[in-house]
Amino acid sequence: MRIRTRRTGTLIVVTAVAALALSSCASSDDTAATGTGGVPLISEGKLTTCTQLPYRPFEFSEGGEITGFDIDIVAEIAKDLGVEQEVVDTPFEGTQSGEDLNTGKCDIAAAGITITEKRAQALDFSDPYFDATQALMVKSDSTIASLDDLDGKKLGVQAATTGEIYAQENAPGAELVQFEDLALLQTAVQTGQVDAAINDNGVLFDFASLNDDVKVSAEFDTGEQYGLGVKLGSTALLEAVNGTLERIKGDGTYDTLYAKYFGSAPASS
Repeated sequence: MRIRTRRTGTLIVVTAVAALALSSCASSDDTAATGTGGVPLISEGKLTTCTQLPYRPFEFSEGGEITGFDIDIVAEIAKDLGVEQEVVDTPFEGTQSGEDLNTGKCDIAAAGITITEKRAQALDFSDPYFDATQALMVKSDSTIASLDDLDGKKLGVQAATTGEIYAQENAPGAELVQFEDLALLQTAVQTGQVDAAINDNGVLFDFASLNDDVKVSAEFDTGEQYGLGVKLGSTALLEAVNGTLERIKGDGTYDTLYAKYFGSAPASS
């Protein structure tokens, strides 16, 4: 399926075949420079992005188009490099572990990835671009307001996320139920498969605003920050990514994109 982004008209390919083909490409260190400033990319004229759909409002499909806060930010990076963005939908585990970058599936990982010491050993992170924390989502009529309320109850977590780690460390009395992606996790709360779900506050508040049958009942101050990931040692690309992040924060583009997906400019703006 070939579709174009709503905001830029950038060509995006999201197919299993495309993902397989990209995995066989050489690493960025072995390719000819294809971006502005001699930045190596895995495909001529393209900045290939690995993400996992859906993770609204950061990356999701709407009206046959891929959009989202992360997607629009990487589109700005592609624009500065003089190339098009190509998006590959892939499981989060391979993205956050650096595997997709190491095998040449993509140039950049953009999937609401919290910067952690462990992940930083597997991929190089950009400067932080989004502040996040963990939150708890329950049915709208639920009385669960803390992790202590989940003793003996089922708590849904998304695989390979900081939310899962936080639950393992802070909800010892809960039965953790793992889900592969965010959509399955959110649906599990709605259908009563689990009593609550833990994930990043941005995605849970967004979902609750669109669905009256659920609510966010608690937030946990974890002080997390998202970063864009590149293959270890991809110095030129990392410098380009950070350069674009600095530009969009300075010229107002970042605030515009933030307001587009979160309703208002960031508090620190």
